[in-house]
Amino acid sequence: MPAAAQIPLAMLVVFASAKLLSEVFERLGQPGIVGEILAGVLIGPHVLGWMAPNEVLSILSDLGVMFLLFGVGLEVKASDLFEVGGMAVAVATAGVALSFLAGVGVSTLWGEPRVEAIFTGAAMVATSVGITAQVLASRRLLNTRPAKVILAAAVVDDVLGLIVLSIVGGLAKGQVNYIDIALTAAIASGFTVFVATVGRRTVERVLPQVQARVTLVEGEFALAMTLLFALALLAVYAGVAAIVGAFLAGMAVGQTVDKRVHELTSGVRELLVPFFLVGIGLRLDLSVFAKPSVLLLAVAIVLTAMISKFVACSLGAYRLGRTNAFRVGVGMIPHGEVGMVVAQIGLSLHVMPQSVYGIIVFMSVATTLLAPPLLKITFRGVMAPDARDEEIVRLG
Repeated sequence: MPAAAQIPLAMLVVFASAKLLSEVFERLGQPGIVGEILAGVLIGPHVLGWMAPNEVLSILSDLGVMFLLFGVGLEVKASDLFEVGGMAVAVATAGVALSFLAGVGVSTLWGEPRVEAIFTGAAMVATSVGITAQVLASRRLLNTRPAKVILAAAVVDDVLGLIVLSIVGGLAKGQVNYIDIALTAAIASGFTVFVATVGRRTVERVLPQVQARVTLVEGEFALAMTLLFALALLAVYAGVAAIVGAFLAGMAVGQTVDKRVHELTSGVRELLVPFFLVGIGLRLDLSVFAKPSVLLLAVAIVLTAMISKFVACSLGAYRLGRTNAFRVGVGMIPHGEVGMVVAQIGLSLHVMPQSVYGIIVFMSVATTLLAPPLLKITFRGVMAPDARDEEIVRLG
C-alpha cells in the first residue's frame, strides 16, 4: 500500500465504522456513542485486526476530545458553574477519596502487591467528563442543574486526580516530594480559577474589539480557535489536562461569539469526536482475561469503580434531591482515557504487570460504555430549558 494512502484509509475505516455502528445503536434506542466505542473494539487489533492504535489516530483523538469540551464550554455560563462550586468540590472530593480507597481495598483483598493496588486505586480516581458531556450535549441538557454540577466537579476532579497521580508516582519511585506536589496543585488550581474569572472577563471585553479589526473570512472562528489552542497549551504547562483549557476557552468566548462559531465548532466536533470514542475501544485487549481469576478481578474492579463513584458523588450532591443526586452520581461514573493514562504510567515504571494493565483498561472502557445508557435512563423525562420554552410557545 502506498504510504500516502495510509492516513486516508485509517480515517475512512475509523470514521465510517464509528458512524455505522452509531446509526445501528440509535435505531435500537441506545446512545450512539456506545456504538462508536464498540466500533473501536470491533475493528481493533484484538477482533478484526483492521486498525491498531497509532500516532495519527492518537492525535485525532486528542483533537476530538478538545473540540468536544470546547463545544461544551460554549454552551455553559461561568456564573452557573460558580453557583454550584461548593457542591462540585464536595462531589469531586468524595468521589476521588472513596474510589481510591475502594480500588486499593479490592486489589489488596485479592492479594495484589501494594504498589499495584495503589495504582489501581489511582486509576479509579478521575472522571472522564468527555463521555458524559457528549451524552448531555446530544440531549440538550447542559443547562440543567445536575449537568452543571457534573461539569464543575469534573474540573475539580482533574486537579485532585493530578495530586493523587503525583503521590502515587512518587511512591512507585521510592520517594514523594510533597513540596513539589503542593506547588503543582496550587499552580493547577490557580490557573483554572484565574482563567474562569479574570481571564474570561478579559476575553469578553477584548475579543469584540479585536473582532472589529479583523478582516479574515470566519475571523471570529479563527480567534476562538487561537484561544482554544493557547489555553489548552497553558493548561498542560499548569499541570492539568489540555481538555480543561479547551473547556475554559469555550466558556470564555461562549457569551461573546455569534451563532456561526457554534455551528463551525459543531461541524469540526462531528468530524473528530468519533476518533476519540473509537480510540477508547481500540485499546481493549480481551486476551488478558483468558484466566478466570483475572476475569473475576476485572469484574470486581469494574463494579467497585462504578459503585464507589456513584455512591460518593450522589452523597456529595444530596442537596439537589435524590433524583438529581443520582443523576450526578451516574454522570461521574465513566473513567475513559484517564484510567488508561494511569495504567500506562504504571506499566512504564515496571510496577504493573500486563494483566493488571489490561484490567484497568477494561475498567475504563466498561465504565465508559455503561455510562451513556445509565444517563439516558436517569435523565428520562427531563426536558432542556430551551426545549421547554419551545414547547410552551408551540402549545400557546
